[in-house]
Amino acid sequence: MTKIPIKNMVCRHCMEAVLGVFRDLELEVSAIRLGEATVVALPSEINFPQLKTALFRQGFELLEDRELQIVEQIKTAVISLIHHSGAMPEVKNSVFLSERLGLSYAYLSKLFSGQEGLTIERYIILQKIEKVKELLSYGEKSLSEIAYDLGYSSVQHLSSQFRSVTGMSVTQYKQLEIKPRRALNEVK
Repeated sequence: MTKIPIKNMVCRHCMEAVLGVFRDLELEVSAIRLGEATVVALPSEINFPQLKTALFRQGFELLEDRELQIVEQIKTAVISLIHHSGAMPEVKNSVFLSERLGLSYAYLSKLFSGQEGLTIERYIILQKIEKVKELLSYGEKSLSEIAYDLGYSSVQHLSSQFRSVTGMSVTQYKQLEIKPRRALNEVK
């Protein structure tokens, strides 16, 4: 078994696309999750240049540098937490990430800031705002429900962060005919 870290996997469709790449290369995948595929093969049995090219054609990158792998694991954990789980955990983000990755938050924070040019907390805020935009576009939940689901202390806190990030109020955003959103792997 070989774990292969992959950049830009942000949703179920990404996982399906990556599975397709591995099938095309006749590599059996035993497990797949955001940011990683586990194949039933030894590293010596995998043609990594071919895999790298095939993944790149689909918009993904093979992560070979250990520090970049950790940064991608942070991003994947944040995206999973905000976009693919039911509700925010009761613990602080720093505790969640430290426990999830098995590394100190101080190390994770320094590494992430150095590689990405923004703090983990800022990245979390930006991802939350993208989720708010998504939920507002659907119109299925009230702003109070959205605030609660995303762990905001109040609607006012969410609204303030929304304005700070987007430059417009939630009401202004709702009134837009075309509501601008970013791909999750492009949030910075």
